[in-house]
Amino acid sequence: MAYFYLVLAIVSEVIATNALKASDGFTRLGPSLIVALGYGLAFYFLALVLRTLPVGVAYAIWAGAGIALVTLLAAITYREVPDLPALVGMGMIIVGVVVIIGFSDTTR
Repeated sequence: MAYFYLVLAIVSEVIATNALKASDGFTRLGPSLIVALGYGLAFYFLALVLRTLPVGVAYAIWAGAGIALVTLLAAITYREVPDLPALVGMGMIIVGVVVIIGFSDTTR
């Protein structure tokens, strides 16, 4: 169940972060409400995850997946396409998350 909650935390955070840009410095009500709700849900679900998974591992997976998904969504939504060094760096983060999930005994 922890990984299900972790996915919900990641999705909530990605939606909130995307809405943060759309909120235009919290001057637009709709996106601002999405930011507040999204981050609230993200931290709620992350708190549930931390009942089972170690905080460092959970946060690494949450942050790594969030970085990749926010970047993808920003490229689609805002046409903010990362350059090659940024993609390489994000690739390294993703590889790190895969190593943690695939090989660390702390995630089981």
